[in-house]
Order: sequence, then C-alpha cells, then structure tokens
Amino acid sequence: MTYTSAEIRLRLETLSSDLSNLYKDPCINYRGQTTDTGEPYTEVIAAWLLAHLSLLDTIRPITRQSSYCVAGHDGIPEHPDSNREEELIAMAMKRQGVLPLVGQVLDYQTPLKNRRKDKAGKIDLLAFDGTTLRILELKEPDSKETMLRCVLEGYTYLKTVDQEKLLTDFGLPADTPVEACPFVFYGGFQWNEMQQDRPNLKTLMAALHSKPYYVKSEGHKYIITEE
Repeated sequence: MTYTSAEIRLRLETLSSDLSNLYKDPCINYRGQTTDTGEPYTEVIAAWLLAHLSLLDTIRPITRQSSYCVAGHDGIPEHPDSNREEELIAMAMKRQGVLPLVGQVLDYQTPLKNRRKDKAGKIDLLAFDGTTLRILELKEPDSKETMLRCVLEGYTYLKTVDQEKLLTDFGLPADTPVEACPFVFYGGFQWNEMQQDRPNLKTLMAALHSKPYYVKSEGHKYIITEE
C-alpha cells in the first residue's frame, strides 16, 4: 500500500497519546515515498517527531524491582543452532568483552519489565567505555528495519529504564551519562539509509543524542566504526 504525507501524519496523531509503543507501529518501517510529496515515509515521520519532541518525554518509565543485572548472562548460548541471530551476535560480543569505541560489554538482553504484563522489550546490549553507558540497539546484518525504527526503539528503552537503578545495579557512578545508540552492520540497510539525503532523520538523531555505530565482522572479532 502507498500513503500520502497527510495520511502518515494523521496516523501519528492517533498514536500520540502514548508513544511508548510507537517504534512497533508498522508505519515506522514503511519504505518508499509518499504519493503526494515524494518524501521518504521516515522523513515525514521524523519531521513530525521533531515538531512534537516533548511527547517522547511522556514515555512511561518502569522501575524493575529485581536487578537489571541478571545472573547467568555469560555469553554462552544454550542453543548455539538457534535462529535468533541477533541474540547470538550479542552473546558473541559479550564473550569478546571490549568493543572498539563503545567499550566493555556489560550485558545483553537486559530486561526492562517489572511485571509480566508490562509492555517493554529487552536492551540488546549495554556497553561502558569508562565515561558513558550506552544502550545499544542491535540489528542483525540482513535486517530490513529502518534506521528510524532502530533509533526509536533504543530511545524508548532509554526512557523506560530506571536509569538511576540501572547504574546502581551495574556498579557504575551515579552521574554516568546514559545514551541510546543504533548498533547496526556496516553496509546493511540502515547504513545505506544514512548514506542518503535524510536531513530530518539525522536532525532527529542529533536531538535525541542517538549516535549510530556500525559493526564489521573480521574473523572472529567485531570491529566498530562511526561511519
């Protein structure tokens, strides 16, 4: 199906009362261009979000009573032949230990829920470089999810997590900055989007301090780049 820019904005207005699940909405992954203005769908959405940034502050935080630091996350998969490639990559990164630019991998699949009925995902990776704790939103190499989806998912987790408790649970200083960053593969779909003329998306990412990092696999190690 195809849509006009007005139809996309109307969809966003209907979702605006609760943006905690915006990243899951199908419109965030629309590829192609609007039928009236010829803009990429994600550019229309990014422009709308830039005009309504304060709505992202209404994403409801969840304070997890149990520790965010889950015992047993040692990076060793119980099912090495699992088709959950993203999770297996995260575990391999945990085993590697330190990743260039983002630092020590502290955890993967960090839970955000306090109760089973809470609507919240899991943080793909947490990495600490000695100064900043990063919530890394990982996408597997052949993922076709948009960069916008990646940005909004990571930022939603940043707003959902109890940052003070997260830092305490991982033994980090209370004044440690916490950022949410896309963590996608070099040459992949999201990387290619960033090579295109996407001014609204890039402005939104800057406003959210959502700096992308790009993953390369070299031998049995992962290398991280900024471009």
